[in-house]
Amino acid sequence: MHKLKDLKLAIIGLGYVGLPLAVEFGKQRFVVGFDINQSRIDALNMGHDSTLEVSDTELKEASHLNYSSSLEELRTCNTFIVTVPTPIDKYNQPDLSPLIKASETIGNVLKPGDIVIYESTVYPGATEEICVPVLERISGLKFNIDFFAGYSPERINPGDKEHRVTTIKKVTSGSTVEVADLVDELYNQIIVAGTHKASSIKVAEAAKVIENTQRDLNIALINELALIFNRMGVDTQAVLEAAGTKWNFLPFRPGLVGGHCIGVDPYYLTHKAQSLGYHPEIILAGRRLNDSMGAYVASQLVKAMVKRRIHVDGARVLLMGLTFKENCPDLRNTKVIDIIKELAEYNIIVDVFDPWVNSSEAQYEYNITPVAKPDDGAYDGIILAVAHREFLEMGAVKIRQLGKSEHVLYDLKYLLSSDQSDIRL
Repeated sequence: MHKLKDLKLAIIGLGYVGLPLAVEFGKQRFVVGFDINQSRIDALNMGHDSTLEVSDTELKEASHLNYSSSLEELRTCNTFIVTVPTPIDKYNQPDLSPLIKASETIGNVLKPGDIVIYESTVYPGATEEICVPVLERISGLKFNIDFFAGYSPERINPGDKEHRVTTIKKVTSGSTVEVADLVDELYNQIIVAGTHKASSIKVAEAAKVIENTQRDLNIALINELALIFNRMGVDTQAVLEAAGTKWNFLPFRPGLVGGHCIGVDPYYLTHKAQSLGYHPEIILAGRRLNDSMGAYVASQLVKAMVKRRIHVDGARVLLMGLTFKENCPDLRNTKVIDIIKELAEYNIIVDVFDPWVNSSEAQYEYNITPVAKPDDGAYDGIILAVAHREFLEMGAVKIRQLGKSEHVLYDLKYLLSSDQSDIRL
């Protein structure tokens, strides 16, 4: 087995997870950053990251990092870190095709002594049950005899400039005791927050998938409380602020639960549980509730418009924000789409305004073309759907100017005070 100093790294997948990792390793040792998207490679070679996770200055600091879409470049490496997406399909089932394709790619260049480390979120057992057999089939090598595996789940928080890849404690694991030690040693080179070496790959996989399942359930509880308090005519935010004065009250807030982790990871765990004959009750109940929030927001807006005697059929509504979270361009699994779909059922015309979004990406992913600038005085309804700092800086007066003389302002993200909006979640 290789020693730490002899490891030649390849990072497979240069998205929100892979690029920051490649850059940090690339500051210290030779790294091949591999991605099948040639335009992504071209942009990085030009010195710019379109996801905005890594600054142009940081890209320059990674002097040992080479970007490539060539299989030949991978042949020079002996340690492969896989950071491809693991989404769900339209039936909320795990879509492992990117992971399988990445494993096939590595299988074509795998050599005796090589190590393959997975960071993509999966259900417990997937690395050894799904990925390893692909590596064996393509390479003709034997697992834990000719090559080895590790798992170190990603903990990237898109748009967060405080909690970065190096400052978040990293869980590590390996397929043998020796490999586990080596994988842990490797990550400790860049992770200043330190590492936690799990006892097995399955333990590391399970730890990752429950992190976001726990958050999903906590948000589902707060969402359900918001539904109850709305029926009572009680301000949810005021209730949470009061409850938050107790030292051990958890500061969760209601809202849309999308993105590449919280709205996806629980389905990986429930898929595995169901395959074992167990039907998860609490986890799926939380998922159902969170997945219904977009439709709920749309119905609340429509009800408020009707009360104001605003004609709903053919009305114009401005959705401020499309990304799944504030201050980042990430559109993956955004639940703002659910609001748009529901409003369309009422024959409402929706304009989407989001200064963080790449227009061509929004068109490709969701067939939506965001407006460059909303029309003043044009909208019957306005929904503050994402808490971008640009919207906070606008303030209530400027936001209200976008609406007609009679309109409804729905503050989904508590950007404004309770007296500045007409509805809050």
